[in-house]
Amino acid sequence: MAEKLAPEKRHSFFHGGKKVFEWDQNLDEVNMYIDLPPDVPKKLFFCKIVSQHIEVGIRGNPPYLNHDLAAPVKTDSSFWTLEDGTMHVTLTKREKGHTWSSPILGQGTLDPYSADLEQKRLMLQRFQEENPGFDFSQAQFSGSCPDPKTFMGGIRFD
Repeated sequence: MAEKLAPEKRHSFFHGGKKVFEWDQNLDEVNMYIDLPPDVPKKLFFCKIVSQHIEVGIRGNPPYLNHDLAAPVKTDSSFWTLEDGTMHVTLTKREKGHTWSSPILGQGTLDPYSADLEQKRLMLQRFQEENPGFDFSQAQFSGSCPDPKTFMGGIRFD
């Protein structure tokens, strides 16, 4: 049932008319997807993830991305992979349930409507995680949605 509450589509960040990356999130992680240039050996790509900063590029060149993150991450469980011409960066949220409006601080933030939809989806994921025998995929909120990180005393860590 959890897959019913997975993101329907990725968010895209464009700059200068070109797609920089796509991203999505769940309660625990933010995932970034960066299309790789063709004909560059895979061993030349790099990604450096620190608590509140990310750097992505090709060795010997200026970084493609060199930005602060929107929120802190757990560096010991964040990682990156190369798959089918895409760099997939998984950032583990330090604050589970925190709704990110963008992975990059001040860049490509979601509009208020999209941010509200994202918060509602994460709240339903939280309900699903805490009540695995129920299906929340068709649940709806009337009015504003509470913050999934802090609602009713916050997320339980077992």
